[in-house]
Parts: sequence; C-alpha cells; structure tokens
Amino acid sequence: MNAALKELLDLLDLEQIEMNIFRGRSPEERQQRVFGGQVAGQALVAAGRTVPSDRHVHSLHAYFIRPGDPSVPLVYTVDRVRDGRSFTTRRVSAVQHGKVIFTLSASFQVIEEGLSHQAPMPEAPAPETLPTFRERMEAIFGPQENDFFRRRPVDLRHITPLTWEAARDPSLSGPESKVWLRFDGELPEDPLLHVCLMTYASDMTLLDTVLLNHARAWGDKKTMGASLDHAMWFHRPFRADRWLLYAQDTPNAAGGRGLARGQVFTQEGELVVSVVQEGLVRSTE
Repeated sequence: MNAALKELLDLLDLEQIEMNIFRGRSPEERQQRVFGGQVAGQALVAAGRTVPSDRHVHSLHAYFIRPGDPSVPLVYTVDRVRDGRSFTTRRVSAVQHGKVIFTLSASFQVIEEGLSHQAPMPEAPAPETLPTFRERMEAIFGPQENDFFRRRPVDLRHITPLTWEAARDPSLSGPESKVWLRFDGELPEDPLLHVCLMTYASDMTLLDTVLLNHARAWGDKKTMGASLDHAMWFHRPFRADRWLLYAQDTPNAAGGRGLARGQVFTQEGELVVSVVQEGLVRSTE
C-alpha cells in the first residue's frame, strides 16, 4: 500500500466527538479548497458509522454548497432520519466556520434477492496495457515534480484522451471518456470502506468529460468549474482495490452547468455503480 492511500484511509477514519457528530480533516498540502470526493467520502463514513453492519449503502445524493477550507477541520452531523425493517436513511451536513458547506442523504438496505439485469460493459483494452496517469501527463508536459504529479492513492489508466490532450488537439474531443481505476494497495474487507473509496474516486474524472467534449481543460486559464450535486447508486458488491472500468458521458451542458454520467464495471463485466453529477462549468470564450 502506497503512502498516498494510507493517508487517504487515515482521512476517512473520522473522529467521533458525540453520538451523531464526527470530525474529519484534509490533507496537509496546498489547495484552495477541499476536494469534493473527500467531503462526500467522509460524509458517507459518518452516515455508515450510525447504521447496522448488515445494511449496505445503495444510494446517495449530495449537494456541494460552499467551497471547503482545507486549513480547518470538517464537522459532520448525522440526522438519523429513519430506521425501517429493510431500509435505513441518514442525512449528513458538513460544517465549517459555522456554515453548512455540503449535505448528503444516503440510503442503506439489507441484502435481498430479486430481479436482475444490467447494461452491457463497453469494450476496453486491458488496464495493464495502458500508461499510468503520470506517464500520460509527462508525455504532455515533460518531467515534473509538484503536488499534481505526486503519487496518488488511485491508479488511473485513461483509455480515451485526457482533457489536456484534447485542448492541444481538438480533433481528440468527444462526449465520452473511459478510464480504468483501482486503489493502489490491498484493502480490508469492510464493504463500507470500498463504497466510500469509490465515492471519493467518482469525483476525480467525471466533470472532465464535459470539458473533453469542448476541447477544454482545467487550468487552461479559460475554464473554471466546481461540483454542484452528485448522485450514486450501488448495485452490486465490488472491491475498490481491483480494476474497475469507469465509462462516462456528457448528455448536456447549458446555463453555465455541465451534466455527466458514469457507469462502473468490474473486469468480469458486472455493473456495480451508476453515477450522475452536475457541475459549474464557466468559460471565458
């Protein structure tokens, strides 16, 4: 397990300060705001800590309300909305400087049998045949030593062009993107941990699909954006330390917002997660 993944697991191990109140922190690195996937993952940890272990997350719906301040702790308050025979509902608010910056509603369910079908997995080359994210970035920008190029907790292998590649060559743009991902180290068996880690990773590339469609890239001095809301549905069990194919598309952009969708498949072809996110996407051109 690499150091970046160990640090992420530490970030997700929230401190409980009261029955329904938890405290989390951000990485010690230079950031203007807290990464949205971190807040969502921590909020889901807080919700899960108040739910019996035989109930598993099946969906979450979240809103990013204010930018998070990485220099101060995040306080998560959990509202135990309902404990039913099959379903449990929790609502979580993340607070900084006395204001709510993020809200999440999550639903948990006991395991049940029922009808089963799924969308087919799209074709994709094996992840081991693809260059790493750092190799792709260094092919664009040359060797770098900064926070953006540091070792990451998630191994990303892009199948489709990166936004920076499309920004340089607009012929590479398109409304779809695909990436293999896995967390870089053997993880414990805890199902909640794997779901929280996928929640963290789901925010890493999804809005990039909107930019890819327009041959834009974050940091191109023409584009700015932020996550607005995020929804996920967890269909089947999976391990976040095994390769997962994240197939994404963008059906719409309008009004300064962009919508992106994602489907997550195991290497065996099982659809395990569906994701939808809308984000603020503003352009000076």
